[in-house]
Amino acid sequence: MSQVLSLWRTASSLPVIGSSIGTRAFSLAFGQKAPYFSSIRPRFTVLEPNHAELLIPKRRAVQNHIGTVHAIALCNGLEAAMGALAEVTIPSDRRWIPQGMDVRYTAKATSDITCVAETDADQWTADLGKGYDLPVRVRGTREDGTVVIEGTINLWVSPKR
Repeated sequence: MSQVLSLWRTASSLPVIGSSIGTRAFSLAFGQKAPYFSSIRPRFTVLEPNHAELLIPKRRAVQNHIGTVHAIALCNGLEAAMGALAEVTIPSDRRWIPQGMDVRYTAKATSDITCVAETDADQWTADLGKGYDLPVRVRGTREDGTVVIEGTINLWVSPKR
């Protein structure tokens, strides 16, 4: 089990009163590992192999000139969800690095945004060879369920040296 998944399971399994504190502590620690992620103050809500979800709170620091969550903050949230998913899913003999992102903005981000990253298990166990492309499906939704951003983050998966 990855260290990230182990930490998540420990933090999210605290008693009911403390579970919110545990998941917030995990989210803060994750943001410190990759400091740019802390700019959106992500709050992880689900983290398991092949699936990750986090919340970007709508606050002034992530808003654009029209008062919606800024497009780059949305992309940052999608990348944080993807990174957490990759860390808890990838087999121990492999490594990953993002190669690019292709997203579409489909509606105004007028509330807190839930960012979701998903893969299929067989994507991580493909024939390794010298490496391969792995597309991660990503989307962000408003509180009313409207998708505001969706797309793919492409990873390069290769053998660990």
